[in-house]
Amino acid sequence: MAARLLTRRFVLAWAVSFFSGLAFFLFVHFPGYLSDLGATKVQIGIVVATTALAGLAIRPSIGRELDRRGRRPIILVGNLAHVGVLALYLTIHSFGVWLFVVRILHGFAEALVFSSVFTYVADIVPDESRTHGLALFGISGMLPIAVGGVLGDFVLSHWDFTALFLTSLVLGVVALVLSLPLVESITPAGKGAPVSFLRPLIQRDLIPVWWMTFVFSFSLTAYFAFLRTFVDETGIGSVGEFFAAYASAAILLRIFLGWLPDRIGAKRVLYPSIAAFAIGFVVLATAHSTPPLVVAGLLCGGGHGYCFPILYAISFGRAERRDRGSASAIYTGIFDAGTLLGGPVLGSLIGPLGYTGMFLVAALWVVTGAVTYAIWDGDLGHVSRRTTPVSLE
Repeated sequence: MAARLLTRRFVLAWAVSFFSGLAFFLFVHFPGYLSDLGATKVQIGIVVATTALAGLAIRPSIGRELDRRGRRPIILVGNLAHVGVLALYLTIHSFGVWLFVVRILHGFAEALVFSSVFTYVADIVPDESRTHGLALFGISGMLPIAVGGVLGDFVLSHWDFTALFLTSLVLGVVALVLSLPLVESITPAGKGAPVSFLRPLIQRDLIPVWWMTFVFSFSLTAYFAFLRTFVDETGIGSVGEFFAAYASAAILLRIFLGWLPDRIGAKRVLYPSIAAFAIGFVVLATAHSTPPLVVAGLLCGGGHGYCFPILYAISFGRAERRDRGSASAIYTGIFDAGTLLGGPVLGSLIGPLGYTGMFLVAALWVVTGAVTYAIWDGDLGHVSRRTTPVSLE
């Protein structure tokens, strides 16, 4: 089945996503550059949030233009903008207004690229294999998480931040070049077509999916934002060990068992995946040595490996065809919203509750959100009868 999915267009889009993602994830090291410029931790947090806010602000326009103009023009504009903004990092020499301008532009470019390329792939994979296709495609976004940190460490150990920015720029150029041969995946509605970002946002059977996606994205910040300080303060394991286990579990599941949701039913896989995700937080909360930290990484990574493509496939399948660009922009935009809210809310719990309490709250949040979703989406008590493909549910 995988061979049918790996068409030339799919592989090209995968490569575009991988190189764009790698260029973007090199910026996990950017806070170090900000520190060198004299920024405080609060200022660094504001800079990081600025990019997410910019991405959120532009999503409605992206969704509308994806449906009006088609996917390919937005992919090309996004990658071109990405290259341009990466070059602008070479002009940042102090902490000031220009830095925030560049970060806002970076947020715009990142949103353009990832919304458009994910929508493109969702278009070209067969309906009956949509979750499998999105799971395989999602590896292009998981690998940069693991590789970006290591590549950045290598560059900075031999050179400086200028070299890091240049490396990111080269990767962005590679993504742009690879996007040029992509062939349009839909017949665009046309420049004057009455498309609507609001319509899929308030579509009755999509609202529960948006809720579960928000619950999922909010909880991700518990370890993406705070695992570094957790490890530093407790001395338990390492960030590398957790995310190596995390990425390995997600990638291996998608490669070898990515077909499972399409075969036995999306909801039959989604709820156990959410449970694994929540249990991972409990294991992390009670970890006192490296092995439990690695187990937590495996559980959270395995949950992520299925949750993201399943929820995306459900939302894409339920959206009207004319609204699928907007639906994709909403889905990816919710992750920005989850990051914006999850970081400060979960971070504020560390002081009174400690890391143990914060991770347990994250687990409870996931379980509560999943139960709410099951009731809202009409699944509670009926999951066993959901055997049809995700596009039909």
